[in-house]
Amino acid sequence: MGARARGNAIQIDFVYRGVRCRETLKLEPTKPNMKYAHRLHSTITLEIAIGTFDYRKHFPDSKRASLFINKQSGNQLVKDALLSYLEAKRRVLAPSTYHSYETAVRCHLIPAFGKLKLVDLSTQVIRQWMGGLTVSNKRINNVLIPFRGMLDDVFADGAIDRNPMDRIRNLKIEQDDPEPFTFDEQKRILKVLPDQFRNMIQFAFWTGLRTGELIALEWSDIDMVRRSAYVRRNFVRGELKGPKTRAGKREVTLLPRAIAALEDQMRFTYERGKRVFHNPVTNQPWSADYKIRYPYWINGLKDAGVRYRNPYQTRHTYASMLLTMGVNPTFIARQMGHTNMQMVLQKYGRYMREHTGLEVKKITDFMSQFGHNLGIENEKPPVKTGGYIGGGSGTRTPDTRIMIPLL
Repeated sequence: MGARARGNAIQIDFVYRGVRCRETLKLEPTKPNMKYAHRLHSTITLEIAIGTFDYRKHFPDSKRASLFINKQSGNQLVKDALLSYLEAKRRVLAPSTYHSYETAVRCHLIPAFGKLKLVDLSTQVIRQWMGGLTVSNKRINNVLIPFRGMLDDVFADGAIDRNPMDRIRNLKIEQDDPEPFTFDEQKRILKVLPDQFRNMIQFAFWTGLRTGELIALEWSDIDMVRRSAYVRRNFVRGELKGPKTRAGKREVTLLPRAIAALEDQMRFTYERGKRVFHNPVTNQPWSADYKIRYPYWINGLKDAGVRYRNPYQTRHTYASMLLTMGVNPTFIARQMGHTNMQMVLQKYGRYMREHTGLEVKKITDFMSQFGHNLGIENEKPPVKTGGYIGGGSGTRTPDTRIMIPLL
């Protein structure tokens, strides 16, 4: 490699980003021109080594230059690439999602990688950073979302030869077991909560609504005739949006205790606006879901002498109560906005009781009805003699009773 004469021109031979490149200088291979070509080759080699080589600058008419032109941005700082990615996503992401991305970029990614060049970012560097984090696996996975997105974009643009995130998988998330409140704990909690907040928590216990769905509920969503609530929206990070999933848009059948909570809540907010539940401090709709925790929820559990669990456990309480009562899991799944009952069974299956006595009664009732349909429900079993049923004296009739196998 280097510079050599090629016919009436001079060819420079070098390797750039793993690709062997040959470029022709339209110069006569005279001694001065060859000397110039060797100096140019040395300059190119140095620039490649220190990361400042600009293919188009040296060879503006080269067809090969177009293959590398985007790769010049590999020298861009990770900070600048992340901020450019954020700006591009501002208009296409929901505000709450954009806020999550921005927090991840500014609080985690830029402090860790901002001063590195894209070309210097390696899988090992990223793994070492992940290993030193003290936040939860779920939070780490969320932080990686905009990081993956940015690196996917710059790789697709040709700025880097390989994507260092390709071999990094999301961390395993251990799902916390539900910690539902017992009937006694519910009673103690509701007893110490102030009126409006008590109504909201009682409604949560008996509908299984998510916190965001709960505070987004409007009176127009309530149908007292059908005894139903229609979940149409979710309140996340100060923004009203659609339910969390497609199945989340649903009609919830209101049980008596949920109805009672609504009837009492009417005197507080029915004439004051759209939302059903208001912040008792401001007498205005809740401005954020986290404000439910303090002071009412935290203080309420403390005053009730109940071990602290977050408000989302009201949803788990609803599911576990219905399963304990023997309610069909498919009905519970629809009520909670799950696509099917599998999630209900997987998450709450241990709360299903065997209900042996109840199931035996169902079978017995079924068998009785089956016999009644045959006209033999009250028939007394005749005495069986050999293979025949004993009738009158000297009468022997073949056994024609229908034998029904036990289920």
